[in-house]
Amino acid sequence: MKQFSEACEENKQPILAVLEKEFSDCRTVLEIGSGTGQHALFFARQLPHITWQPSDLPASHASIDAWRATTQLPNLLAPLTLDVRADHWPEADYDAVFSANTTHIIDWPAVQDMFRGIGEVLQTGGVFCLYGPFNYNRRYTSESNARFDQWLKQRDPASGLRDFEDLERLAGELGLTLAHDYEMPVNNRLLVWRAETG
Repeated sequence: MKQFSEACEENKQPILAVLEKEFSDCRTVLEIGSGTGQHALFFARQLPHITWQPSDLPASHASIDAWRATTQLPNLLAPLTLDVRADHWPEADYDAVFSANTTHIIDWPAVQDMFRGIGEVLQTGGVFCLYGPFNYNRRYTSESNARFDQWLKQRDPASGLRDFEDLERLAGELGLTLAHDYEMPVNNRLLVWRAETG
C-alpha cells in the first residue's frame, strides 16, 4: 500500500530548508494533498515541534498510513479526508498550511475553493506555504515547465500551471500578504503568504 514519489524524494530537503524558517514559530500544520505521505513523514520527523496533519482524498490514505506506520511519530496524525471543493473543511484552526504540487493538477474552480478553505482554517497571523511550478506574467519560466504544462493539459484540459498573479489575487482576497517567493530547484518556487494579524 505504500506509494513512492521520486519528486517527493528529490524536493523534500530543499523544501525543509524553507519550512525550518517559515514554520519556526508554528505548532499545528495542515498539509493539503498529502499524496503518498512521504512529505508528511519527513517533515514531521524533522520538525518535531509541529503537529503535522496530513489530508487527502480517501484513495491516498492507505499509503499515508503505511508511511506513518514505519516510525510511529507522535506528532504525525492520521490523515483527514479533505476534498478542497467541499463546503465544510476541518473544524480545527491551524497556524500553518502547507501544500505541494497541487494547484496544477486540479481545475481552477478547485484552486479557488482551496484558497477559500485555507482562509477558513488558518489562524490570524498564520502562514501558508505553497510549493510547485508557476507562471509569471503569463509566461513559462523554463522550457521544461512549458513541456510539463502541455503534458498536463493533454491529460486533463482543466489542469495546468497557474499564474502567480492569479494566486496572489486569491490570497489577497483572503487577507493574506506575500512574505516570500523562494526560488527552488528544477524551476519550482515556494510561495509564502502570511495572514493579517488584526
